[in-house]
Amino acid sequence: MSSDTSSPFTAKLLSLIGQIYPEQDAAALAARMTEAFWPEGTVMRKRGRVPGNRQWSERDALVITYGNSIVDGAHKPLDLLRDFLHSHLAGVINGVHILPFFPYTSDDGFAVTDYRAVNPVLGEWSDIKRIGTEFLLMSDLVLNHVSSQSNWFNAYRQGHSPFDGFFFEASPDEDLSMVVRPRTHPLLREVETSRGPRHVWCTFSHDQVDLDFRNPEVLLEFLRIMRLHMDNGVRIVRLDAVAFIWKEAGTKSIHMPQTHAIVRLMRHFADYATEPLILLTETNVPNAENLSYFGNRNEAHAVYNFSLPPLVLHAMLAGTARNLIRWQGGMPPAQMGCAYLNFTASHDGIGMRPAEGILSAEDTGRVIQAVQDFGGRVSMRALPDGGQSPYELNITWFEAMKGTFAGEDDHQIARFLASQTLVMALEGIPAFYIHSLLATNNDVEGVEKSGHNRAINRHRWEYPELQARLDTPDSQHHVVLTEMLRRISIRRRQRGFHPNATQFTLQLDHRIFGLWRQSLDRDQSIFALHNVSASEVEIEPMAINLIDGEAWSDLLTGEDVDPNGPPIRFAPYQCRWITNRG
Repeated sequence: MSSDTSSPFTAKLLSLIGQIYPEQDAAALAARMTEAFWPEGTVMRKRGRVPGNRQWSERDALVITYGNSIVDGAHKPLDLLRDFLHSHLAGVINGVHILPFFPYTSDDGFAVTDYRAVNPVLGEWSDIKRIGTEFLLMSDLVLNHVSSQSNWFNAYRQGHSPFDGFFFEASPDEDLSMVVRPRTHPLLREVETSRGPRHVWCTFSHDQVDLDFRNPEVLLEFLRIMRLHMDNGVRIVRLDAVAFIWKEAGTKSIHMPQTHAIVRLMRHFADYATEPLILLTETNVPNAENLSYFGNRNEAHAVYNFSLPPLVLHAMLAGTARNLIRWQGGMPPAQMGCAYLNFTASHDGIGMRPAEGILSAEDTGRVIQAVQDFGGRVSMRALPDGGQSPYELNITWFEAMKGTFAGEDDHQIARFLASQTLVMALEGIPAFYIHSLLATNNDVEGVEKSGHNRAINRHRWEYPELQARLDTPDSQHHVVLTEMLRRISIRRRQRGFHPNATQFTLQLDHRIFGLWRQSLDRDQSIFALHNVSASEVEIEPMAINLIDGEAWSDLLTGEDVDPNGPPIRFAPYQCRWITNRG
């Protein structure tokens, strides 16, 4: 790094260090951070990237998967995953988020024992790098905690430097009543160390011990780990559980100012990396808190649209989009250089906190009851007053579409496809969990074996069985994947679906969730209309302002639509993308 403290890169870095570590020698720490991220043999850009909308396009879509979601007992799971990507998704879905692929002890990869190794059960770095050369690759930076059986934590307990200062200690006598918790277990865990008993902070489980970012050595180590990911083909870094990384007794210990400053620091490094690098924050919290991680176009490039899953779920179960329309109408467009990541299902459950203040207690209760009726589970979190509250719903998305508040019916596949088509049409980048693409049923056996609710949505497919089902034309797996890929293929050819294309929420029949999208060059308009009900619905063409004299057609059916013609008809759960530029 240049010693010229007036250079834009250095001046901003020194300012950020001052906000995070005011008592440190900022210049010395800046030099160490720069060396950590740009070791010998790498170079940095002369100028930082300016926020824009060219980091992504309508052609981008991601599949979310574990490295071993597909197994056969004979080949490396990462090889099988690559084969599946090429055999079934290539040319349609261009990105893949491989969930933590490191050695671990619990939480299906999120209790990491070694950040610098690939879990040998899955494969090795060369397998990761090969996928990264063929697909847009996302990986997890598990920032908040490490496994209690990791080398880092063992070194901490033995008093070995620098790890003796890596973990957050607290006293049971301190006021921790305000701490926001995503779980119900006791926050502190007592452990024996070379310095006697210590109480370490454990936000997520007692096997996941929280790191202490007040120690700059921790941040330095994660900058080195980011570089390792980039060198192995990663181009999207997911900042896992980032909201919790800075703690202080007597506070909520979530979304602390230092946390946002650390994200800004990582964004600063990403902007000066020669490799294109997108930072995605994972903050499963109420909507306004989630959006704060965009910062002022200087924090995350992208944030998960966490309110979307519970609101889409409610709309499909209730047969009305009222809550979804009201929420979407108040959502701000992503700032220049930012984008939403839209999804309904992931490896975790359907988070309910992001629906707080949007769904009523009655609506939430009905959603929970329906999910339980369809074989799902409910996971709880601890409240400051000692009570508990639903944190997430555990069910596969396909099973969640089995019926409505009225019970099970025959519309499961149509309802499922409508829920996914709606997500494809929204401003942002769509992401699809592998078990949604494959219409996977609840893995009840997995829950019973593991004792963890989240296992219900983390099935491991035997590849020969999966292939056989996908080759069976009338199987739910073949029908869903084929139609999903058809619709994603149509989407990726429409400039009106660029992640930053103009979006306006339409006020139509409450059973229709409608959006107007317009391409950045204003040439293409798309009226994306989605029937979330089991009823037949009609919409007058004049209700959506189809410009007379233009040729309008439905991208999904190929039908022409006359602006002066008869009502536009929707079968139960039918979706229409009506455009002037097919």
